[in-house]
Amino acid sequence: MSQGGPQPLLQEADLLTADSLRVSFGRGIAQKAAVRSISFSLRPGQCLAIVGESGSGKSVSARALIGLAGRHANVHARQLSFEGTDLIGLNDRAWRRIRGNKIGFVLQDALVSLDPLRPIGKEVGEGLLLHGAVSSREELAQRVIALLKLVGVPEPETKAEQLPHQLSGGQRQRALIAAALALDPRILIADEPTTALDVTAQAHVLALLQETKARGKALILISHDLAVVSRVADEILVMRGGEVVERGPAVQIFKDPRHPYTRQLLDAVPSGRPRGSRLSPSTILSLPGRQTQPPVQSLPQARSILLEATGLVKRFEGPDGTSRAAVDGVSFELRSGETLGIVGESGSGKSTMARMVMALDKPDDGVVQFAGRPWTTLAERERRARRRAISIIYQDPLGSFDPRWTVGRIISDSLSGDVEKRQRQERVIELLDMVGLSEALLDRRPLDLSGGQRQRVAIARAIAPNPAVIVCDEPVSALDVSIQAQVLDLLGDLKDRLGVSYLFISHDLSVVRHISDRVIVMRRGRIVDSGTTEEIFRNPQSDYTRSLIAAMPRLVRVQRSGHSATILEEGIA
Repeated sequence: MSQGGPQPLLQEADLLTADSLRVSFGRGIAQKAAVRSISFSLRPGQCLAIVGESGSGKSVSARALIGLAGRHANVHARQLSFEGTDLIGLNDRAWRRIRGNKIGFVLQDALVSLDPLRPIGKEVGEGLLLHGAVSSREELAQRVIALLKLVGVPEPETKAEQLPHQLSGGQRQRALIAAALALDPRILIADEPTTALDVTAQAHVLALLQETKARGKALILISHDLAVVSRVADEILVMRGGEVVERGPAVQIFKDPRHPYTRQLLDAVPSGRPRGSRLSPSTILSLPGRQTQPPVQSLPQARSILLEATGLVKRFEGPDGTSRAAVDGVSFELRSGETLGIVGESGSGKSTMARMVMALDKPDDGVVQFAGRPWTTLAERERRARRRAISIIYQDPLGSFDPRWTVGRIISDSLSGDVEKRQRQERVIELLDMVGLSEALLDRRPLDLSGGQRQRVAIARAIAPNPAVIVCDEPVSALDVSIQAQVLDLLGDLKDRLGVSYLFISHDLSVVRHISDRVIVMRRGRIVDSGTTEEIFRNPQSDYTRSLIAAMPRLVRVQRSGHSATILEEGIA
């Protein structure tokens, strides 16, 4: 890979070369540069990782490499070529011969990327059909099942017949990876391929990427997860504001980062840091003008039981007509001012349990009580008056937004109806500031935002009604590490100031360990381990919990030349 300025010329072994790649949107004086200049060359068996904050230009750069930057994008480069073919100015027909067949692409947002009306199997097999890679429907079915098995989708024969909404977030993401690998492309571009995955599934996908690289395929990995990057990458580009601020071999970047921004990204990783310590270097997410009274509903005495689930059961009918328990006899308590972390593999029942706690799904058995009073058994009219006491941050923010609404309206809709118009506008701006967003986004719509920006809007919406409990369903999974650090600090500030309690669901064990007071571990709808955070991570009781912890990579910090250097190790964070 080129280490200097924009000088790469096509070398014999290069698959992909970019020289001063620039991407902008708009025309004339209104033109906005998204990628100012990026240069690299990529060879077989090499992995280039692109890291940086949301909006830094990572995904735009990747899309430009396969002609999907957008209809209104202006893409320029001194050179942009694949196997000697100039990619600038290719027509749609020429791109279709390259995309999927020669260059595979794994999109970031699985739920939006998959057709909600098509079974997963048809999505995975579409490329095989379009490029004539199979000769019969029987062969197509066999190839699809093999691909789903390859990426670790459980019960692939069953999952192939299901629609995207019937799969967990991690299973949907793995289906996207299977589709991208279907034609065995020479280059695989993966945009946050492990964002929605639990640690064991993440380890499976990383092993798959490493195996793909070992077979001579080239990878471009876009990720905010530095532990993931360091497991696979040979070279790293660090982007900020559309520009590359640091580049070099992965070993050098992790051991001796040169740029202050790179050091900031590394220091924001929660693993190896004291539990509950601040991760962000600034006070961006302080609470200016924040009301200091408790939530609208009066809370019980400190540390009393605020939310209690007893014997929760939820069953779903599969495609073959058989009933399966997604949640099977789950009981737990959440105390006021406490964070209860919930971890487990995709499909373990975490999100289904969260929906029952929110009374969005009715349990088939069991009950939830809130503040000592019935909750799930209430009629909707009675529950509506108390609903603002429990907010939720969804795993998939785009799917929870009305795509026609602006950011301002999405957040304003969660405020109390008696807030005056002027105060409402001020409060929305304040909430945006809390989660690190500019008021310039007020008139944007969800599709105009990056994945990380959408997640932060979802967090602002959840905070808006001053709830007593916030159910956090993967609230930082789409965020780069610096924004993740700020959001985790914000959640800690809110808990300290308001006594708000969190039911914190995450596949990222380092995040769960950092923020949680107690942890429960779920597998196949049941709780297999529970205890204080230290008990779970220092002395897990179940083999399953031990396997999750063993799969965690960690970043170990050492002091070097006045700033922290970072070395990747395997083991418990």
